[in-house]
Amino acid sequence: MEKQIRFDWAMKRMLRDKANFGVLEGLMTSLLGHPIKIDRILESESNQENAENKSNRVDILAENSLGQKILIEVQNQSEDSYFHRMLFGTSRLISEYLKRGEPYEKVTKVYSVNIVYFDLGEGDDYVYVGKTEFHGLHKGDLLTLPARWRRRHGVDSISDIYPEYYILKANDFDRWSKTPIDQWMYFLSQGVVHEGSDAPGLDEVREKLRVDNLSKEERNDYYKYLDRMISMHDVVETAREDGLDAGRREGMEEGLKKGLKEGLRISAQKMIAAGIPADEVARILGVELNDILSID
Repeated sequence: MEKQIRFDWAMKRMLRDKANFGVLEGLMTSLLGHPIKIDRILESESNQENAENKSNRVDILAENSLGQKILIEVQNQSEDSYFHRMLFGTSRLISEYLKRGEPYEKVTKVYSVNIVYFDLGEGDDYVYVGKTEFHGLHKGDLLTLPARWRRRHGVDSISDIYPEYYILKANDFDRWSKTPIDQWMYFLSQGVVHEGSDAPGLDEVREKLRVDNLSKEERNDYYKYLDRMISMHDVVETAREDGLDAGRREGMEEGLKKGLKEGLRISAQKMIAAGIPADEVARILGVELNDILSID
């Protein structure tokens, strides 16, 4: 099977073009279970690429034909505060697109789609959905909207108003089935479209996200991107193992504290030597930036 361009690189370079909206539409249609039409890509603080963070994550913000916002993010390395960042991203979008003085009913639905290549949380599934519902404290009943509210706001339930979160755990997913979202998960994980795939958008992936379609310059940039991805993954994994080894050598209790500190120092040094920015090293290791900057 022919290798396609990685989805995150395509988000940076190709999927912001209207001619390629079919790819995003296919992903969202497969995920939500009903047709989605992308009208435009929006410029927002939420999807501005950080020049110093070219490998770890990438965002794209789209608007569908109903005016709803769709924030798609690919995250390649683990982040302890990722759930908080998901919440911050949707909250910021709502505040960005509600003009001062507008009524609250102008708040639009936000979909937050998070494609992650690490173990986010603990669970056995590979696609998770988060919605907001209100249940009775004593009777356990679901709070619903009266008919007049449903007619006025054009929604069926309270959860249709609040942000909706999707987590796609694409790391090492190698199962294929006739289920559209499974076919998409296979592509996101393996970088190829299975020959039997017929999910919405995957025909566009086959045709438009072929490496052969890239110019020589684009192909060189793409291969460099892949090299950075592999290098970063190897550095992080090696640094973590070195940190654990340092902790074990120092023993338990008081020695463990010293060992963990030494492990963090070794990890940070290796990451910085590999060209990973100091602020990114601090985020990955879960320490303050000043702690990284003070390392000899």
